[in-house]
Amino acid sequence: MKIRGRRDFLFNLENVAITDIIMNMFIFFFISFSLLYTFSPQRIQKLDLKLPEANNIVPLEDKGQINVSITGQGAYYVDKDKVTLDGLKEKVAAKYKANPKSAVILRADKAVRFKQIVNVLDILTELKVSRLSIAAISDKSGVTVSE
Repeated sequence: MKIRGRRDFLFNLENVAITDIIMNMFIFFFISFSLLYTFSPQRIQKLDLKLPEANNIVPLEDKGQINVSITGQGAYYVDKDKVTLDGLKEKVAAKYKANPKSAVILRADKAVRFKQIVNVLDILTELKVSRLSIAAISDKSGVTVSE
């Protein structure tokens, strides 16, 4: 007579496969959401500029304008797109040609050398930009423009 012992397995192969699938899904979603957060347009397009203060200001209007920004590290941006000084001329020329009535707003960090601002102003003069404003911050808080 054969005597069989009682042996209950705690798991079987189906449980291992389901656990493996769930773990892979967790890793996939974790990596996907972390990449979406890291490279989200809101985080990438934010420029950290410390604008100089001004007393005589006009409120900023956001109608058909071209934003030219210079960061404290000397990087040039045209509407959130990083460009070189030569690329700045091409990009502003293309945007200004598409809408000749648009205003150009120059935003420069406090730490920017004046030579960089003069270089941008020289390019804008060469492109015959007629409406130019320089962004500043008011003591009362909020970004404003000095024309």
